[in-house]
Amino acid sequence: MQLVVARIGRAHGIKGEVTVEVRTDEPELRLGPGAVLTTDPASTGPLTIETGRVHSGRLLLRFAGVHDRTGAEALRNTLLIADVDPDERPEDEDEYYDHQLIDLDVVTGDGDEVGRITEISHLPTQDLFVVERPDGSEVYVPFVSEIVTGIDLDEQRAVIDPPPGLIDDRTAPDEVADGRGASARDDAEDSPGEDA
Repeated sequence: MQLVVARIGRAHGIKGEVTVEVRTDEPELRLGPGAVLTTDPASTGPLTIETGRVHSGRLLLRFAGVHDRTGAEALRNTLLIADVDPDERPEDEDEYYDHQLIDLDVVTGDGDEVGRITEISHLPTQDLFVVERPDGSEVYVPFVSEIVTGIDLDEQRAVIDPPPGLIDDRTAPDEVADGRGASARDDAEDSPGEDA
């Protein structure tokens, strides 16, 4: 199983370092020195992380063979992809990888069918389940503990306790995230989800 763990940003300094937009809750595991990552586009990789450090709250990486600003700039916007055992679980029992959540059936606590998770949308304020309803429409369910009350991977289902209007509302994900939707009442700190 392959998971996107970061996107390379702009070059930092003149010695080949780049900024990265981290897309994993386990950067120390996925983005440590010695890690070999495949890339998208594939022609820029694979890349081996030589060094990593945090500067002004941002992760900086240097890759083997890239030792100047020109080489670093050539990597800009490249996605870094880690190979992950499909059976691997995050360290925290309340966290999940996206691939574990896709295709789960979504039901209410009363057992009413809501739909099936087709995508996890990672927004700045919180993660959302994109749930396809039986009629083909979509609803957006914030992945926060007050709404998603249980994940059962063995039973392949997610149990939700939706606030009034959530599963009947057709609010766009950016509206949910910025407070215009019926379900935007929790912030990202409450999210039990994880990218990779």
